[in-house]
Amino acid sequence: MSYVVDFNTVSTVGLESSPVADALAGLRANEARYYKNKYDHEFTVEPASEAKDTIDWIHRILKEERDLVIGSRPLEATAFQVDGLRMAYVFYESGLSINVMYAVDDGGKRAVGFKLSDGMEVPEELADKFKFARQKSKLAGTIRGSYFVIKNEY
Repeated sequence: MSYVVDFNTVSTVGLESSPVADALAGLRANEARYYKNKYDHEFTVEPASEAKDTIDWIHRILKEERDLVIGSRPLEATAFQVDGLRMAYVFYESGLSINVMYAVDDGGKRAVGFKLSDGMEVPEELADKFKFARQKSKLAGTIRGSYFVIKNEY
């Protein structure tokens, strides 16, 4: 069942099994607020079991671009299109959030972003491959993030 993320009342719905559920919920709410304010888009997630295509697409990009396999279990995902960008997110049990920004038009921006919930360790599979910058968020505390540019077509 899908869930519209409310950034005014942060909820751990769907994320309860995460050891950093509150921080992950804040991170998810932070993303929802961004898309609502910038694009007037309702950020709606669905359980991983119902979002297999989205998760498979993100995992394919990670594997083919950087030979990355995420060890944590996906809890939720979403995919949508705004302003010529195909967006996809996966929220993992560890507190990791991965998003893909993929311009629909050739030559546009295409990248994978990683965000770490407050209180989680950098996942082993990312630790020696990426440097993480810190960002403060009222909803999510301290978010650490990194990204890479997608080079191939997906």
